[in-house]
Amino acid sequence: MAFDMMGMMGKVKELQEKMQQAQQEMQHLTATGEAGGGLVRATANGERKLLKIEIDDSLLTVQDRDMLADLVVAAANKALEAAGEQARQEMQRKTSGLMPNIPGLDLGNFGV
Repeated sequence: MAFDMMGMMGKVKELQEKMQQAQQEMQHLTATGEAGGGLVRATANGERKLLKIEIDDSLLTVQDRDMLADLVVAAANKALEAAGEQARQEMQRKTSGLMPNIPGLDLGNFGV
């Protein structure tokens, strides 16, 4: 069985193109996280950037200031985690069949 270097190089080029395309699409993926029973909502994109924070008016009191900060952090973390998972799944879908399944392979350098 001969090693097909040209075929492998073609796969690498195809993989690079698919990954670039997927990375460009990450900004259009969005995920929302909630805290406080939906009183605070955060939305992030697939590039793990926070896009929007929504706060229910009932939390805008001096007494709720500390709780509000905690809820914003919790909602933002949930949104960022969900967006990261969506991005990982999208990258995996885009590159399916192009890359061998290598245990421990870290795609973190590719925005996943």
